[in-house]
Amino acid sequence: MTQSDKKTPRSRRQPQVKLRYGVKPILFASVGYEYMAKRMMVTGLFEEGVLARSMDSKGNPSPADVPFPDGERYLRLMTDVEDRCVVIVAGTVDDRETMDLLDLCHKMEEAGAEEIRVCIPYFGYSTMERAVKPGEAVKAKTRAVLISAMLRGVPKASVFMVDMHTEGQQHYFEHGIKTHHVYAKPVIIEAAKMLVLNDYRQRKGLKSLNAAQKKAALLEPFVFASTDTGRVKWVDSLSRDMVALGLKAEPAFIIKRRTSGVETEVQDISADVAGKLVIIYDDMVRTGGSLVKAAKAYLDRGASGVVAILTHGVLPPGAKKRLMDSGVFKSVVVTDSHPQAVLQADDFLLVQSIADLLAVAVSKGRAELV
Repeated sequence: MTQSDKKTPRSRRQPQVKLRYGVKPILFASVGYEYMAKRMMVTGLFEEGVLARSMDSKGNPSPADVPFPDGERYLRLMTDVEDRCVVIVAGTVDDRETMDLLDLCHKMEEAGAEEIRVCIPYFGYSTMERAVKPGEAVKAKTRAVLISAMLRGVPKASVFMVDMHTEGQQHYFEHGIKTHHVYAKPVIIEAAKMLVLNDYRQRKGLKSLNAAQKKAALLEPFVFASTDTGRVKWVDSLSRDMVALGLKAEPAFIIKRRTSGVETEVQDISADVAGKLVIIYDDMVRTGGSLVKAAKAYLDRGASGVVAILTHGVLPPGAKKRLMDSGVFKSVVVTDSHPQAVLQADDFLLVQSIADLLAVAVSKGRAELV
């Protein structure tokens, strides 16, 4: 074989057809994030991509996600993506979803997509971003490397993630893949307004609020708090943004002291919370143990009530019940970044969508600086 006979990777060749940038990106989703894709499609910023995930009794392609008897799953691309910009909305919330994401990335690359933008509302294993003990697998890095490998042959590839647990995880992606950190700040601020209004309405015994009452409610001081010092910068930044919008937000955080290898106790709280509504903010809730402890600490210091806003409602079995049974929360707000949050939404667990936020960022191909 001569040197000229060797196949050059597509990422290193000049495309035969230039990407049609006047055309809307084509949107696809993993099974677990089909709800998010539907909400993003409403914005009108995308063309809808079609996938077949099974075959009917006559061998015809079907969108139904039906596995084969041995558990293996079918995937067929029904939309021509050659020389097009493709958006894949998926997550690494579990191994099934991770494999679906990898399959989709590889299929789009193989089908000739000129650009692939991967939108990951919730990046699973984000707390395993470094090794603490010898021999530990840094699974956040493993998944970033796997996604990078599937996108290696794409001329242009990027990844969008929301409210990352640690900024460093975006640097785990390889092969020149550009990463974007999408902040859910607009949704968080609107959620805080909603909670302040709800608290005012409940305290006044009103069924609804008129314009004057809403104005009065939003002028009342409240505390925007963190569970510990780990989110101080985020809480402080969000509080400043709220104050700039006319809200009376005061940042607060809990100062803890470790009493053993597994136990901590509250030493102090950085602000006066007596008689005020406390809105606890964190990037995610899993078991809810730390969140409940923080809420109790604020109540012990005289808070009139405690609610919580969390970007990622991971909420494994039993977590939501633990939050409700604790009796310390009036309500909890999460975004729809995780499928479990959507499945468990009710009058206690209020879900706010980030679909519009993601749609704008991904369709532009960049996240806004904050």
